[in-house]
Amino acid sequence: MSINFSDNLSDQGQDRPQLQEAIEELVESGFVGVQLRVNDEQGEWAGSAGVRRLGQSAKAVANGHFRIGSSTKNFVATSVLLLVAEGRIGLDAPADDYLPEFGLDRRITVRMLLQHTSGIFNHTGELYEDGTIVRGVPWQGKEWVDNRFKTYLPEELVRLSSSKPARFAPGTGWSYANTNYVLARLVIEKVTGHSFAEELQRLILGPLGMTGTLAPGASPEIPEPHNHGYYRYEDGGQERTVDVTRQNPSWVGAGGDMISTTRDLHTYFSALMGGKLLPAELLAEMRTPEATVGYGLGVFAQETQGGTVFHHNGATMGSAALMYSTLDGSRTLTAGLSWVDDADLSIAPAFQIAQQRFVEQVFCGKLG
Repeated sequence: MSINFSDNLSDQGQDRPQLQEAIEELVESGFVGVQLRVNDEQGEWAGSAGVRRLGQSAKAVANGHFRIGSSTKNFVATSVLLLVAEGRIGLDAPADDYLPEFGLDRRITVRMLLQHTSGIFNHTGELYEDGTIVRGVPWQGKEWVDNRFKTYLPEELVRLSSSKPARFAPGTGWSYANTNYVLARLVIEKVTGHSFAEELQRLILGPLGMTGTLAPGASPEIPEPHNHGYYRYEDGGQERTVDVTRQNPSWVGAGGDMISTTRDLHTYFSALMGGKLLPAELLAEMRTPEATVGYGLGVFAQETQGGTVFHHNGATMGSAALMYSTLDGSRTLTAGLSWVDDADLSIAPAFQIAQQRFVEQVFCGKLG
């Protein structure tokens, strides 16, 4: 068993009993392991509940590595905006200027990629208003399980997306599409001549001293220590459950492939929201939401009883991240969750309830 480097804060569960109770209840609702970190005027609290592996008794780690899913998008957006600050990317320039090889609609700007207003088809599939489903790369059931170590090149994902009709004319609607961020990461790599992982290190991880965060590319590995995630599926009429902690995340690419820890997510999001990463005018651009769902440039704005909260949560097979902050970065909530996933996304209601409860506790002063 690996050492649990949980900041030696497990005893602090006595100081914030409602937070510990909340994560214990999450486990009872179906999660395998939960790790939570809260930083506020009371200081820092970190705790965990559940187990590291199904069927074993070792307690879930409180600062382990986990796949952060779509929280990745905020890192990509921040990287783009830092390159805007360096004068290397134009926020309102056509994305086609940087990536002419794809023949993108010239009306699609870099801003539209970051705000999901490009109209481009989502390479992981689309659900239309009339209930029609148009599939993209496989990410469910036995087909995904059997191919979970397959490598998809980002160019392959963009070409799949480009082969489908656009959802709407650029700038005339809002639709969440992982492909927007695949393209945004390709823009970063094109203008810098470096991999996204290298630019992430230069722009964010290095300056903030973040050592537990990485963009793994096509590698299926995840650093120790970590909790384990699972996937349940049908195979020949039999229900099977497989450990999917190791998986190749290239099918979603920059839409959700990164790995981090609760400590690193706090360090990052507190610095970002506190104005320590982006120039004030670009942070303001990031936090200005469009009207449909309140999405800025790689971040959601949510109005609560305690004021505006910014966040970008994420989920992928068997793993999820929560990343919330107040306007000034002084209060943050970061969490990593593991569970048994399935094609029906049956954990989703419990995940939504968890988000709501944590926000109420930490940002609205109802508990904790």
